[in-house]
Amino acid sequence: QVQLVESGGGLVQAGDSLRLSCAASGRNFNINFTGWYRQAPGKGRDLVATINSDGTTNYADSVKGRFTISRDNTKNTVTLQTNNLKPEDAAVYYCYCTVGVPGRLSSYWGQGTQVTVSS
Repeated sequence: QVQLVESGGGLVQAGDSLRLSCAASGRNFNINFTGWYRQAPGKGRDLVATINSDGTTNYADSVKGRFTISRDNTKNTVTLQTNNLKPEDAAVYYCYCTVGVPGRLSSYWGQGTQVTVSS
């Protein structure tokens, strides 16, 4: 069992920055694929940024150049640095990860952290 705990959300003004963190805990696991997703009111849950175990990253077009995802494999943490936040970035941000190997993967979601951006 792996538990993901997000932190770092808050109320900010447009142009501000937040650093969202996700801490994974458990026993006998290594995070394979991980990333951040977000869900705005009345919307679906959308991909924001992902990072593979080899460091390969992927970003939604809407956040490219503003957000940076990183991971610390020794600490089992994943961070999303969100710069120049816009009102449309407001959402609940969820941490996601897969544990295991292809064909034998387990997926986990965090509880979410709220990001609110005022103009």
